[in-house]
Amino acid sequence: MKIGGRVRQLRQESGLTLEELSNKSGIALASLSRMENDKMVGTLESHMKICKAIGITLSKLYTGLEREKKDIDLHKGKQDAEVFVHNKTSSSELLTSKVLDKKMMPIMLKIKPNGATTKEENKIGTEKFIYVLDGELEIEIGNEKYSLSKDDSLYFNASLPHTFRNTGKTEVRCICTATPPVL
Repeated sequence: MKIGGRVRQLRQESGLTLEELSNKSGIALASLSRMENDKMVGTLESHMKICKAIGITLSKLYTGLEREKKDIDLHKGKQDAEVFVHNKTSSSELLTSKVLDKKMMPIMLKIKPNGATTKEENKIGTEKFIYVLDGELEIEIGNEKYSLSKDDSLYFNASLPHTFRNTGKTEVRCICTATPPVL
């Protein structure tokens, strides 16, 4: 269960309306509504105010809360694939769903002959790994250039400016995995 559902459940068990909880806790009605509808999780301070208003402990609020996540995410073919077109010559297809719940983001990068991606520079702490399935690829990272072909791979600090370029005569297909920045 998520925090919003838990807040709603405990509020209803205590016989309070959303407006009454807002008045007792000092938390804006709109904020409580967003929390209960899982649009926001709130802060520890707001959780403590809710607990005080309902008359429960913080540990009771958090009892039964677990991060809802699936340990397995099967992605079959083109089913529900999200494709992002960078420009007329390159595109990325997400190879998993719900990327915000993941620790890495695998994509299929495709670049047409003589095509290139736009220059990227991710947040500090972000890393990328790329594995070439087909074609010839040049990766420019900062001022350095790296040539890769089928079965070659490269792991790099993605906070450095980088561009992927197809230097061959056929479409390049690569598996690229990015990590979120380290906090």
